[in-house]
Amino acid sequence: MKFGKAIFTILLPYIFIVSCQAQHDFKIEIIDDAALNLIDPNAEIKVIGEGFKWTEGTLYIEDGDYLLFSDIPNNSVFKIDADGNLSTYLKPSGYLGSDSYGEEPGSNGLILNEKNELVLLQHGERRVAKMKSSLNDPKPEYESVADNYEGKRFNSPNDGIYDKAGNLYFTDPPYGLPKRMDDPTKELDFQGVYCLLKSGKLVLIDKLTRPNGIALSPDESKLYVAVSDPKHAVWYQYDLTSAGTTENKKIFHDVTSLIGKEGQQGLPDGMKIHSSGHIFATGPGGIFIFDTNGKALARIHTGQATANCAFSSDEKRLFLAADDYVLEVALK
Repeated sequence: MKFGKAIFTILLPYIFIVSCQAQHDFKIEIIDDAALNLIDPNAEIKVIGEGFKWTEGTLYIEDGDYLLFSDIPNNSVFKIDADGNLSTYLKPSGYLGSDSYGEEPGSNGLILNEKNELVLLQHGERRVAKMKSSLNDPKPEYESVADNYEGKRFNSPNDGIYDKAGNLYFTDPPYGLPKRMDDPTKELDFQGVYCLLKSGKLVLIDKLTRPNGIALSPDESKLYVAVSDPKHAVWYQYDLTSAGTTENKKIFHDVTSLIGKEGQQGLPDGMKIHSSGHIFATGPGGIFIFDTNGKALARIHTGQATANCAFSSDEKRLFLAADDYVLEVALK
Protein backbone atom coordinates (compact mmCIF):
# COMPACT_ATOMS: atom_id res chain seq x y z
CA MET A 1 0.00 0.00 0.00
CA LYS A 2 1.39 3.34 -1.08
CA PHE A 3 0.83 5.12 2.23
CA GLY A 4 1.63 2.25 4.57
CA LYS A 5 5.14 3.65 4.83
CA ALA A 6 3.80 7.04 5.87
CA ILE A 7 1.68 5.59 8.65
CA PHE A 8 4.54 3.41 9.85
CA THR A 9 6.91 6.35 10.03
CA ILE A 10 4.45 8.55 11.88
CA LEU A 11 3.57 6.04 14.55
CA LEU A 12 7.06 4.88 15.49
CA PRO A 13 8.67 6.29 18.65
CA TYR A 14 10.60 9.53 18.76
CA ILE A 15 13.98 7.81 18.54
CA PHE A 16 13.15 6.41 15.10
CA ILE A 17 12.05 9.79 13.82
CA VAL A 18 15.47 11.18 14.76
CA SER A 19 17.34 8.38 12.98
CA CYS A 20 15.04 8.72 9.98
CA GLN A 21 15.80 12.46 9.92
CA ALA A 22 19.52 11.73 9.79
CA GLN A 23 19.01 10.28 6.31
CA HIS A 24 17.91 13.67 5.02
CA ASP A 25 19.84 16.84 4.40
CA PHE A 26 17.85 18.98 6.85
CA LYS A 27 19.45 22.13 8.24
CA ILE A 28 18.46 25.47 9.73
CA GLU A 29 20.72 28.30 8.62
CA ILE A 30 20.70 31.56 10.60
CA ILE A 31 21.70 34.49 8.38
CA ASP A 32 20.79 37.30 10.77
CA ASP A 33 20.50 37.02 14.56
CA ALA A 34 17.05 38.60 14.34
CA ALA A 35 15.85 35.16 13.24
CA LEU A 36 16.69 33.77 16.69
CA ASN A 37 13.49 35.38 17.98
CA LEU A 38 11.58 33.01 15.69
CA ILE A 39 13.53 29.78 15.42
CA ASP A 40 16.28 27.85 17.17
CA PRO A 41 19.09 26.78 14.80
CA ASN A 42 19.05 23.37 16.48
CA ALA A 43 15.29 22.88 16.21
CA GLU A 44 14.37 19.41 15.06
CA ILE A 45 12.91 19.00 11.57
CA LYS A 46 10.59 16.01 11.86
CA VAL A 47 9.21 13.82 9.10
CA ILE A 48 5.54 13.37 10.03
CA GLY A 49 4.42 11.90 6.71
CA GLU A 50 6.05 10.49 3.59
CA GLY A 51 5.40 8.39 0.51
CA PHE A 52 3.16 10.89 -1.28
CA LYS A 53 3.58 12.16 -4.84
CA TRP A 54 3.54 15.97 -4.49
CA THR A 55 2.31 17.59 -1.30
CA GLU A 56 0.77 21.07 -1.23
CA GLY A 57 -1.84 23.24 0.43
CA THR A 58 -0.95 22.73 4.11
CA LEU A 59 -3.72 23.95 6.42
CA TYR A 60 -3.79 23.64 10.21
CA ILE A 61 -7.24 23.18 11.77
CA GLU A 62 -7.33 24.44 15.35
CA ASP A 63 -10.63 22.79 16.25
CA GLY A 64 -9.33 19.24 16.44
CA ASP A 65 -5.61 20.01 16.26
CA TYR A 66 -4.91 18.40 12.89
CA LEU A 67 -3.23 19.17 9.60
CA LEU A 68 -4.79 18.95 6.15
CA PHE A 69 -2.76 18.93 2.95
CA SER A 70 -3.25 18.18 -0.73
CA ASP A 71 -1.50 15.49 -2.72
CA ILE A 72 -2.16 16.94 -6.17
CA PRO A 73 -1.26 13.96 -8.41
CA ASN A 74 -3.30 11.63 -6.16
CA ASN A 75 -6.33 13.97 -6.38
CA SER A 76 -6.66 13.78 -2.60
CA VAL A 77 -6.60 15.73 0.64
CA PHE A 78 -5.01 13.92 3.57
CA LYS A 79 -5.23 14.48 7.30
CA ILE A 80 -2.64 13.99 10.04
CA ASP A 81 -4.16 14.15 13.50
CA ALA A 82 -2.59 15.12 16.82
CA ASP A 83 -1.48 11.54 17.42
CA GLY A 84 0.26 11.34 14.05
CA ASN A 85 -2.36 9.15 12.40
CA LEU A 86 -2.75 9.57 8.66
CA SER A 87 -6.09 9.27 6.85
CA THR A 88 -7.70 10.25 3.58
CA TYR A 89 -9.85 13.32 4.18
CA LEU A 90 -11.21 13.95 0.67
CA LYS A 91 -11.00 12.08 -2.63
CA PRO A 92 -11.49 13.32 -5.27
CA SER A 93 -10.33 16.77 -4.23
CA GLY A 94 -9.72 18.69 -7.45
CA TYR A 95 -10.91 16.74 -10.47
CA LEU A 96 -14.32 15.07 -10.47
CA GLY A 97 -14.23 13.44 -13.89
CA SER A 98 -13.91 9.71 -14.54
CA ASP A 99 -11.14 9.89 -17.14
CA SER A 100 -7.52 10.87 -16.52
CA TYR A 101 -6.57 14.53 -16.33
CA GLY A 102 -2.89 15.37 -16.62
CA GLU A 103 -0.26 15.03 -13.90
CA GLU A 104 -1.78 17.46 -11.38
CA PRO A 105 -5.56 16.99 -11.25
CA GLY A 106 -6.15 17.48 -7.53
CA SER A 107 -6.67 20.37 -5.16
CA ASN A 108 -3.79 22.72 -4.45
CA GLY A 109 -4.32 25.48 -1.88
CA LEU A 110 -6.66 24.83 1.06
CA ILE A 111 -8.07 27.76 3.02
CA LEU A 112 -10.90 28.59 5.40
CA ASN A 113 -13.46 31.30 4.72
CA GLU A 114 -15.07 33.53 7.34
CA LYS A 115 -17.65 30.82 8.07
CA ASN A 116 -14.91 28.28 8.81
CA GLU A 117 -15.77 26.37 5.64
CA LEU A 118 -13.10 24.61 3.60
CA VAL A 119 -12.30 26.27 0.29
CA LEU A 120 -10.18 24.42 -2.24
CA LEU A 121 -8.31 25.66 -5.28
CA GLN A 122 -9.10 22.88 -7.71
CA HIS A 123 -6.73 22.21 -10.61
CA GLY A 124 -8.84 19.72 -12.52
CA GLU A 125 -12.13 21.58 -12.17
CA ARG A 126 -10.27 24.86 -12.92
CA ARG A 127 -12.02 26.76 -10.18
CA VAL A 128 -12.15 27.85 -6.58
CA ALA A 129 -14.73 25.72 -4.80
CA LYS A 130 -16.22 25.25 -1.35
CA MET A 131 -16.76 21.89 0.31
CA LYS A 132 -20.47 21.63 1.02
CA SER A 133 -20.12 19.59 4.20
CA SER A 134 -18.61 20.60 7.54
CA LEU A 135 -14.95 20.14 8.48
CA ASN A 136 -15.89 17.33 10.88
CA ASP A 137 -17.93 15.44 8.28
CA PRO A 138 -15.97 15.83 5.01
CA LYS A 139 -17.55 14.70 1.76
CA PRO A 140 -16.19 15.25 -1.76
CA GLU A 141 -19.10 17.46 -2.73
CA TYR A 142 -18.37 21.03 -3.79
CA GLU A 143 -19.92 24.22 -5.04
CA SER A 144 -18.14 26.75 -7.21
CA VAL A 145 -16.94 30.01 -5.69
CA ALA A 146 -15.29 31.34 -8.88
CA ASP A 147 -14.53 29.59 -12.16
CA ASN A 148 -14.04 32.17 -14.90
CA TYR A 149 -12.84 35.65 -15.75
CA GLU A 150 -15.03 37.55 -18.19
CA GLY A 151 -16.55 34.30 -19.42
CA LYS A 152 -13.27 32.46 -19.95
CA ARG A 153 -12.38 29.54 -17.70
CA PHE A 154 -9.48 29.89 -15.30
CA ASN A 155 -6.28 27.96 -16.00
CA SER A 156 -5.87 26.12 -12.67
CA PRO A 157 -6.32 28.19 -9.49
CA ASN A 158 -3.37 27.59 -7.21
CA ASP A 159 -3.26 29.45 -3.90
CA GLY A 160 -5.50 31.88 -2.08
CA ILE A 161 -6.14 33.88 1.07
CA TYR A 162 -9.14 35.65 2.56
CA ASP A 163 -8.82 39.06 4.16
CA LYS A 164 -10.67 39.91 7.36
CA ALA A 165 -13.60 41.33 5.40
CA GLY A 166 -14.10 38.14 3.39
CA ASN A 167 -12.52 39.21 0.10
CA LEU A 168 -10.59 36.39 -1.58
CA TYR A 169 -7.19 36.89 -3.23
CA PHE A 170 -5.94 34.03 -5.43
CA THR A 171 -3.53 33.11 -8.22
CA ASP A 172 -4.11 31.24 -11.47
CA PRO A 173 -1.02 29.72 -13.14
CA PRO A 174 -1.20 26.93 -15.77
CA TYR A 175 0.30 24.08 -13.72
CA GLY A 176 -2.88 22.02 -13.45
CA LEU A 177 -3.63 21.99 -17.17
CA PRO A 178 -2.60 18.68 -18.78
CA LYS A 179 -0.28 20.46 -21.23
CA ARG A 180 0.20 23.58 -19.11
CA MET A 181 0.92 26.63 -21.29
CA ASP A 182 0.38 24.62 -24.48
CA ASP A 183 -2.90 23.07 -23.41
CA PRO A 184 -5.52 23.42 -26.19
CA THR A 185 -8.26 23.99 -23.62
CA LYS A 186 -6.52 27.05 -22.13
CA GLU A 187 -8.94 29.94 -22.58
CA LEU A 188 -7.07 32.85 -20.99
CA ASP A 189 -3.94 34.13 -22.73
CA PHE A 190 -2.39 35.20 -19.42
CA GLN A 191 -1.83 34.03 -15.84
CA GLY A 192 -3.62 36.23 -13.34
CA VAL A 193 -3.71 37.42 -9.76
CA TYR A 194 -7.31 38.09 -8.73
CA CYS A 195 -9.47 39.39 -5.94
CA LEU A 196 -13.01 38.08 -5.59
CA LEU A 197 -14.74 40.82 -3.65
CA LYS A 198 -17.34 39.86 -1.11
CA SER A 199 -19.85 41.65 -3.35
CA GLY A 200 -19.20 38.97 -5.99
CA LYS A 201 -17.21 41.18 -8.35
CA LEU A 202 -13.99 39.63 -9.66
CA VAL A 203 -11.05 42.01 -10.01
CA LEU A 204 -7.91 41.25 -12.03
CA ILE A 205 -5.03 42.64 -9.97
CA ASP A 206 -2.07 41.72 -12.17
CA LYS A 207 -0.81 39.47 -14.94
CA LEU A 208 2.39 37.56 -14.10
CA THR A 209 4.29 34.81 -15.90
CA ARG A 210 3.75 32.21 -13.14
CA PRO A 211 1.83 33.59 -10.15
CA ASN A 212 1.85 31.07 -7.34
CA GLY A 213 1.80 31.60 -3.55
CA ILE A 214 -0.08 34.58 -2.18
CA ALA A 215 -0.27 36.20 1.26
CA LEU A 216 -1.33 39.35 3.13
CA SER A 217 0.55 41.26 5.80
CA PRO A 218 -1.05 41.13 9.27
CA ASP A 219 -2.49 44.64 8.86
CA GLU A 220 -3.57 43.79 5.28
CA SER A 221 -1.75 46.80 3.86
CA LYS A 222 0.60 44.63 1.76
CA LEU A 223 -0.04 41.84 -0.73
CA TYR A 224 2.72 39.36 -1.54
CA VAL A 225 2.79 37.11 -4.61
CA ALA A 226 5.38 34.45 -5.46
CA VAL A 227 6.42 33.96 -9.08
CA SER A 228 7.56 30.40 -9.82
CA ASP A 229 9.22 31.27 -13.12
CA PRO A 230 12.77 29.88 -13.33
CA LYS A 231 13.74 32.83 -15.52
CA HIS A 232 12.29 35.35 -13.06
CA ALA A 233 12.04 33.68 -9.65
CA VAL A 234 10.85 36.47 -7.38
CA TRP A 235 8.34 37.56 -4.79
CA TYR A 236 6.40 40.76 -5.50
CA GLN A 237 5.02 43.16 -2.93
CA TYR A 238 2.04 45.43 -3.58
CA ASP A 239 0.52 48.19 -1.46
CA LEU A 240 -3.19 47.58 -0.95
CA THR A 241 -5.14 50.82 -1.05
CA SER A 242 -8.53 49.09 -0.82
CA ALA A 243 -9.87 45.61 -1.41
CA GLY A 244 -8.62 44.44 -4.79
CA THR A 245 -6.82 47.70 -5.53
CA THR A 246 -3.02 47.86 -5.48
CA GLU A 247 -0.20 50.26 -6.22
CA ASN A 248 3.57 50.49 -5.83
CA LYS A 249 4.36 47.03 -7.17
CA LYS A 250 7.96 46.09 -6.47
CA ILE A 251 10.23 43.07 -6.21
CA PHE A 252 10.35 42.00 -2.58
CA HIS A 253 13.12 39.43 -3.06
CA ASP A 254 14.80 37.85 -6.10
CA VAL A 255 16.27 34.31 -6.07
CA THR A 256 16.69 33.81 -9.82
CA SER A 257 20.45 33.43 -9.35
CA LEU A 258 19.88 30.32 -7.19
CA ILE A 259 17.82 28.40 -9.73
CA GLY A 260 19.53 25.30 -11.02
CA LYS A 261 22.29 25.28 -8.43
CA GLU A 262 23.03 22.17 -6.42
CA GLY A 263 20.90 21.88 -3.30
CA GLN A 264 18.51 24.63 -4.45
CA GLN A 265 15.56 22.54 -5.59
CA GLY A 266 12.29 24.35 -6.07
CA LEU A 267 11.00 27.80 -6.90
CA PRO A 268 9.11 30.57 -5.06
CA ASP A 269 5.84 28.91 -4.12
CA GLY A 270 3.54 28.96 -1.08
CA MET A 271 4.06 31.25 1.90
CA LYS A 272 2.56 32.29 5.22
CA ILE A 273 2.95 35.48 7.23
CA HIS A 274 3.82 35.27 10.92
CA SER A 275 1.91 37.57 13.29
CA SER A 276 5.17 39.51 13.68
CA GLY A 277 5.07 40.32 9.96
CA HIS A 278 7.92 37.99 9.02
CA ILE A 279 7.37 36.06 5.81
CA PHE A 280 7.94 32.29 5.72
CA ALA A 281 8.23 31.55 2.01
CA THR A 282 9.01 28.32 0.21
CA GLY A 283 11.68 28.68 -2.44
CA PRO A 284 14.93 27.17 -3.71
CA GLY A 285 16.28 24.72 -1.14
CA GLY A 286 13.37 24.87 1.30
CA ILE A 287 12.01 27.83 3.31
CA PHE A 288 13.18 31.44 3.51
CA ILE A 289 12.35 33.61 6.51
CA PHE A 290 12.21 37.26 5.45
CA ASP A 291 11.79 40.45 7.43
CA THR A 292 9.33 43.05 6.20
CA ASN A 293 12.02 44.69 4.06
CA GLY A 294 12.70 41.52 2.09
CA LYS A 295 15.94 40.63 3.88
CA ALA A 296 16.52 36.91 4.34
CA LEU A 297 17.05 36.23 8.06
CA ALA A 298 17.17 32.44 7.95
CA ARG A 299 16.68 29.42 5.74
CA ILE A 300 15.28 26.00 6.51
CA HIS A 301 17.03 23.63 4.13
CA THR A 302 14.92 20.58 3.35
CA GLY A 303 16.84 19.14 0.41
CA GLN A 304 13.47 18.89 -1.36
CA ALA A 305 11.43 21.02 -3.70
CA THR A 306 9.23 22.60 -1.02
CA ALA A 307 5.78 23.78 -2.02
CA ASN A 308 3.97 25.24 0.96
CA CYS A 309 3.89 25.82 4.70
CA ALA A 310 1.46 26.50 7.53
CA PHE A 311 1.59 27.55 11.18
CA SER A 312 -0.26 26.00 14.07
CA SER A 313 -2.61 28.49 15.73
CA ASP A 314 -0.08 29.33 18.47
CA GLU A 315 2.71 29.65 15.86
CA LYS A 316 4.87 27.19 17.77
CA ARG A 317 4.84 24.67 14.94
CA LEU A 318 5.61 25.12 11.26
CA PHE A 319 4.39 22.47 8.83
CA LEU A 320 6.05 22.02 5.45
CA ALA A 321 4.89 20.33 2.26
CA ALA A 322 8.19 19.18 0.75
CA ASP A 323 7.88 17.05 -2.38
CA ASP A 324 6.71 13.61 -1.14
CA TYR A 325 7.11 14.56 2.54
CA VAL A 326 5.25 16.46 5.21
CA LEU A 327 7.60 17.99 7.81
CA GLU A 328 7.19 19.74 11.15
CA VAL A 329 9.58 22.29 12.70
CA ALA A 330 9.33 23.77 16.20
CA LEU A 331 9.28 27.57 16.38
CA LYS A 332 9.84 29.83 19.36
